[in-house]
Amino acid sequence: MSEKFIKSSVIIAPHPDDEIIGTYEELSNKDNHIVIIYGHTIEAERREEALSLKSYFSNIKAQLFQNTVPQPYLQKTNKFFFPDPIYETHPEHRQWGYFGEQLAREGFNVIFYSTIMTAPYIHKVKNPEKKKEALDKNYPSQMDLWKYDHKYFLFEGKCRWIF
Repeated sequence: MSEKFIKSSVIIAPHPDDEIIGTYEELSNKDNHIVIIYGHTIEAERREEALSLKSYFSNIKAQLFQNTVPQPYLQKTNKFFFPDPIYETHPEHRQWGYFGEQLAREGFNVIFYSTIMTAPYIHKVKNPEKKKEALDKNYPSQMDLWKYDHKYFLFEGKCRWIF
């Protein structure tokens, strides 16, 4: 096994911008080795915006655009971040969340995150201005989402299920 696949944080983002909205604190930790997997069909403009993240967050080692987690990344040494299948309402987020639940039940290290901030486990982000800056700089096509609805950069939430 290649060293680059060991002890990574694998973030599943059904859409570009979900990785910042739901896991900004993980992305901001420079000690983390980050791999982001974007699911479903993504239009060219948003794909290009997503690829700009590597210059913003130096700890991103790979960004993949596909509908599955590649086998080399399915290692129990990795920490996985999936959208929460209970509190997320978007069908693609829930679909990925159910896959995350399956992995968690198989003993993988899975953490669920929220992008809509209705989950009971959300908290205030320590540096919301930096999170907003990351969103603005990397996803200008989506700025209307957080222009008036500040929950996207003020809050974040993650939880681990116990079986």
